[in-house]
Amino acid sequence: MRALIVDDEPMQIQGLLKHIRWEALGYRTPLTARSGMEALKVLQENKVDVLITDVAMPGMTGIELLARIQADYPQQQSMQTVIISGFDEFEFVQEAIQLGAKAYVLKPVKTEELEQKLEALRTAAEKKKRLEQETALLREKVTESREVLLERFIKDLTGGWIHSDELLDSWRRLLDLPAGEWQATLFLFDCDSLHLHHSHDAKEQILLGEGLQNAVKLGLDGFSGAYIGTAGAGETAVLVLEAVPEVRARLEKQLSFIQEVLHEQYNASVTVGVSREACSWTEIPLLYKEVRHIIADARLAAYGQIAYCDRHLLNEYHDFRLREEYIPEIVRLLELGENSKAFGMGLLSELARKLKRNQDTDTETNIRMWQRLIDCNGVEEVRKAVLEYLAHYTQHKQKEQTTQQHHLIQQVRQHLAAHLQENLTVKQLAGLYHLNSSYLSVLFKKETGQTISEYVQETRMNKAKELLRDPGIKVYEVAEQVGFQTAAYFTFLFKKTTGTTPQEYRDYYY
Repeated sequence: MRALIVDDEPMQIQGLLKHIRWEALGYRTPLTARSGMEALKVLQENKVDVLITDVAMPGMTGIELLARIQADYPQQQSMQTVIISGFDEFEFVQEAIQLGAKAYVLKPVKTEELEQKLEALRTAAEKKKRLEQETALLREKVTESREVLLERFIKDLTGGWIHSDELLDSWRRLLDLPAGEWQATLFLFDCDSLHLHHSHDAKEQILLGEGLQNAVKLGLDGFSGAYIGTAGAGETAVLVLEAVPEVRARLEKQLSFIQEVLHEQYNASVTVGVSREACSWTEIPLLYKEVRHIIADARLAAYGQIAYCDRHLLNEYHDFRLREEYIPEIVRLLELGENSKAFGMGLLSELARKLKRNQDTDTETNIRMWQRLIDCNGVEEVRKAVLEYLAHYTQHKQKEQTTQQHHLIQQVRQHLAAHLQENLTVKQLAGLYHLNSSYLSVLFKKETGQTISEYVQETRMNKAKELLRDPGIKVYEVAEQVGFQTAAYFTFLFKKTTGTTPQEYRDYYY
C-alpha cells in the first residue's frame, strides 16, 4: 500500500513518518506534500492508495483538494482518504465525507488511533481488490463457458427472475436463442432419492445432482433446440424450443435411457415430468410449477415414472394454488383495508361470471352474497363475506370435479370389462382418455379402492366363473376369452384366487 501525507506543518509530517509503524501495517514509506498543489503533482505521477490530509491548509484546503481529485484524477478514484482536523473544524469533516473521505482523526493525532484507521483501510482495500479479481475471473469464465450461462439462464427463467422483454433479449443475444415468441416445452428430471430419503450426505447430493445432469446431457446430445440447466436441488431442467413433432418424439425416446443410466451408475431412480406446450416465454415459470406438481402426484403411484401433463392434473394444480396461494393473498389484501368493499365486489363478480360461463350459476346464492356485501360495514365484515363465498365456490368446484372423476372412472371400468381379451397397459389406457398414466392410477385407486391391475384381475375371474357355468365352453376357450394367452397360467391364477381349479369349479356347479 502507498500513502500520501499532505500537511503544511513539516513537524506534523515528520511525526507521522517517525511514529507510525508503516511497514508493520503493510505500507511502504509514505509520499509527502506540504500543500494541495504539491499533492496534485504527486498524484499525477504516482498511484496512491490512502490520502492523509489536513483540513485547514493555506492556498488549497483539504476539502478543495478532495474535490479536485474527484473531478480531475479518475485514476485515483479508488483512493481512500483520512481527514485530520481540529475540534472546531468538524463542519469541514462532514463536507469531506460527502466527497468520499472514509475516516477522520482529531488533533493532536493519537498514533494508535491513526494506525487502527490505516489497518482498517488496508483490509478494506485488500477485500475490494480480491473481489475485483474474482469478478474479473467470473466475467472471463462466464464469457467463455456456454454451460455456465445456460445454468444461470434456466434457473432464472424457471424461477421467474427474467421479468422483462429487454432482459430476455440480452439473454437471446448471449446464448443465440430463437427470436420472437417461443413454442416451449419443459422436461424436468428429478432424482427421487434426494427427496424421498432426505439424504444428509452432501457428497451424495452433489454426486447425484452432477450425475443426473451429465446423463441428461449425454442422452440429449445432438438436439439443437434443447437447453439444459439446473432448476432446483436434484433437478435438471431441459427447455425445448420450437420442436417439431418428429424431433420431440425422438427426444422423448431418450427419457428412459437417461433413467436407466442413473439406475446403473448410481442405483437411483429418476421421475421425469413433461409439461404442456407454452406459447410464450412468460408462461415458463408456471410450467415449472405445474411440472413439479405432476412429479409429486406421479410419485403417489410409483417412483421412476415419466409423467405427462394433462387437463385433469392441471385442474388439480390450479385448485391447489387457489387454496395455498390465491386465497391467502386475497385475505392479506382484504386485511389491508384499502377499498376492501370494491375489491370484494370485483372478486365476487369474477367468480359469479365464471360459474355462469360454466352453466353452474346459483342465482339465489349470488344475489344473497351481493346484498350482504353491500350491507357490510368495515373490513372485517367484508373479509368474512368474501371468504364465505370463496368457501361456497370451492365446495361447488370440488363437487363438480368429484362428479367428473366418478364418471371418468366408470367409463374406464366399462372399457376394461369390454376389452378383457386385450392386455392393455396403463399408459395405453390413459392415452385413450388423454390422461397422465400416473394420474389415472391414483384416481382409479381413490375411486374404486383397487389398482387397475387388481380390478382387471378380479373382473377376469368373475367373467371366467360366469363362462365356466356353461359346459359347452372348454377351459382353454374361457382362458382366451378373459385375456390369458395360456390355459396353464389361467388355471394357476384361478386357483390362487378362488382356491379351486377351473375344472373343479365347473364340477362343483355341474
